Amino acid sequence: MIIKQTGLLRSCKLLLLLIFFPIAAGIISGVLFIRREKNGHTGTKHEDISKGSDAENGIIKGSVIYICIMAVTLLLSIPVFVSDPGDISMTITGNADFCFGVDGFTRLSLFIVLLLYSTVLFYALVYFKKEHNVRQFFIFYFVSLGAIMAVCLSRSLITLYCCFEIATLSSMPMVLNEMDRESVAAGVKYLFYSVGGALMGLCGVLAVYSFAEENVHFVFGGFLEREMIAGSEPVFLALMMIAVIGFGTKAGIYPMHGWLPTAHPIAPAPASALLSGIIAKAGIIALVRLIYYSVGPSVLQGTYVQRGWMLLSMITVIIGSSMAFLEKNLKKRLAYSTVSQLSYIMLGLSVLCSAGFEGGLLQMMAHAAAKSCLFLTAGAIIYLTGCRYTYELRGIGKKMPLTMICFTLCSLSLIGIPPMGGFTAKWKLSLAALSADALFWSVAPVIVLIISALLTSGYLMPVVIGGFFPAAEDATEIKREKEPVLMVVPMYILSAAALIVGLYGSRILELISW
Repeated sequence: MIIKQTGLLRSCKLLLLLIFFPIAAGIISGVLFIRREKNGHTGTKHEDISKGSDAENGIIKGSVIYICIMAVTLLLSIPVFVSDPGDISMTITGNADFCFGVDGFTRLSLFIVLLLYSTVLFYALVYFKKEHNVRQFFIFYFVSLGAIMAVCLSRSLITLYCCFEIATLSSMPMVLNEMDRESVAAGVKYLFYSVGGALMGLCGVLAVYSFAEENVHFVFGGFLEREMIAGSEPVFLALMMIAVIGFGTKAGIYPMHGWLPTAHPIAPAPASALLSGIIAKAGIIALVRLIYYSVGPSVLQGTYVQRGWMLLSMITVIIGSSMAFLEKNLKKRLAYSTVSQLSYIMLGLSVLCSAGFEGGLLQMMAHAAAKSCLFLTAGAIIYLTGCRYTYELRGIGKKMPLTMICFTLCSLSLIGIPPMGGFTAKWKLSLAALSADALFWSVAPVIVLIISALLTSGYLMPVVIGGFFPAAEDATEIKREKEPVLMVVPMYILSAAALIVGLYGSRILELISW
């Protein structure tokens, strides 16, 4: 085993520290709190603690520690954004090595991760005052943070694949946080789909390594050429199609989308926000690295892999939007919406051109902010009112105005109303689709986007309208709720982020060197 380091030694070590610090700190803090709790309550009158008091005691004791862990993690990430720390790699055998480093896509995805995890942390400090297993959640919260950052920092496919699997395993306990029969079943389903999809994705990883000669580190535009796979095109394309469906499972592509509407309604709202906002996008990140940074878009252009990818993405967009339109449970509606919105990104990437790539990244940013915020608003509504179904939300805008303002702004983004980020992304995606050569593959994506936008307005705007303009018989019962500041502020930050993507998203991408 040969270890080699390029760039500054100190900076390279900083990359590893950035990954492992939140993992180690989260585990250590959780273990210490659990041990202290056992010592403090054994043989005392406090041995039988109620659900609420147990959670609240845990939050009070751990909040400062959790905030400090996140603050240190943010400080450790600064060199990634202001300089090039170089790559750190460990050769295993032949052309396979574990490698971490930084490029433009790393910075973009890592910024999304840190924004969501830091805002959700403060929200969770309030939300978990009424929940079980507080310490368990925060242990895996920080472990999954380190794992998903490792996915972003990976510079080779074998590294990305291993970190992808770790991110799945570390995020699964957040789904089954309640540890009842329903949550355990949802967690097992999430694990089954994710691991199964990852094994399918492994087919693409193995295909790339079998045809690559020397350089297997990510290069924008890819390092494979058609000549390298000459004579083996059928096998290679079949493996790539399997890989697209496999990694797409994490992003809820049809027919592998079943875990999303099962996991989201069961998971705590902070976990749902992270699952939809960034953890499910690990599949998107894997496909970007596989197609745009390893194989190369030109190798797959015009093949059945591209057409199949586009077709599955369009089907998923319609199915997700239609199911969300019919669903009455608010969090499950948002889960089906995630299925649809993530496939916008898949559709843009499947066009295999620079415009589609940029449109997919704009949608990635806009969706991360808007959908995470929507899950936080749903969690705040459940936390303060106990309402879980859309028909229970009449007048909620007057009862919780600050929350519903954020819900409205992010709904407009998902629909694609300017100047929100969703509009900018969908505009770019439409232009990319229209640039395709074949008539069907140019027009069909645009039609799908329009239909999906209408369905999205159909399942989000009635909540907004009924929330702010309830019927007369509902208005007399409305009483203003006191919305916790630590819940409201993260929602406003994410709403502002969705707006910033709409106003400056294209400029942000222009500044990034891929």
